Amino acid sequence: MKSWPLIKVLPVRTNFKFVRLAKYFAPISVLLVLAALAVTAYPFKPPCFGMACGIDFKGGSVLEISTAPSAVDVGRVRAALGSMNLGDVQVQGFGAPSSAMIKFQTPEGASASHTADAVRAKIAQTISPVRFVRTDVVGPKVSSELLTKGLLALGGAILLMLVYIWFRFELQFGLGAVAALFHDIFLTFGLITLARIEFNLTAVAALLTIIGYSMNDTVVVFDRFRENLRKYKRMPVAEVIDLSINEMLSRTIITSLTGIFALIALALFGGPSLWGLSVIMLFGLLIGTYSSIYIAAPVILLWGVKRGGEDEAEALKPAKARP
Repeated sequence: MKSWPLIKVLPVRTNFKFVRLAKYFAPISVLLVLAALAVTAYPFKPPCFGMACGIDFKGGSVLEISTAPSAVDVGRVRAALGSMNLGDVQVQGFGAPSSAMIKFQTPEGASASHTADAVRAKIAQTISPVRFVRTDVVGPKVSSELLTKGLLALGGAILLMLVYIWFRFELQFGLGAVAALFHDIFLTFGLITLARIEFNLTAVAALLTIIGYSMNDTVVVFDRFRENLRKYKRMPVAEVIDLSINEMLSRTIITSLTGIFALIALALFGGPSLWGLSVIMLFGLLIGTYSSIYIAAPVILLWGVKRGGEDEAEALKPAKARP
């Protein structure tokens, strides 16, 4: 069976000098990270600072409805509430097809009870028959706990990744991987802030997915790098890094394109509820590929690394790449 002919467009072996370009990309990455931190932190107003807090972290009202025996038209309810200036509106089916949960924010200066009454009236006009099972208010204390747990999940994931890379490779590899992770997370926070994407538990899930993808891509490059260190014991480290990245480049491109196509389709056809998730993951996939090449690997070059398999285990210091 013949392979798909378009795959032949990708070269089998490339010879790009990535390390030589790292000195140009590194300051750009540092400036972008600092800019992302600035726009995310300003104004210094908790709980989400410059980001647009969703209901999960800011608080709001939760309304449970039932349309038994018929199924809930979630899209119709979401469209009806979208014109009420309620901020982050979440409409999700759960349990039976006739049940749905609606989360919405209370506009500035409005009463939570009056807003809930208006939402119930709007829903009753949109779908019928409908029964309102319960109405709860998510207070700031609960939202603050959710935000704290979400940030702890991100920090814990990065810490566990560092420990994993440390045990599998060396500490220098772990530092490079963590530097790449922080780079990806900070830039993604900047995207969330600038694009005014609601920062909620869905966004946290997207960030955790970005961490997993970025680490997977970094581990693949590191594994080939370690093999080449043992294979080419007299080759300068900079050249070994270039060789390893070039050997894995076609695999990285094909894997990234697979995810990019899926996420583009999700962004275009997934509707408003999935748009933010797909955009965050799409950006994270692209920036994760970049950081594996221009953040993680150059950090190893700066710290130096030991040649595997050599008795003297001589530490190698940074070496200049050939022109």
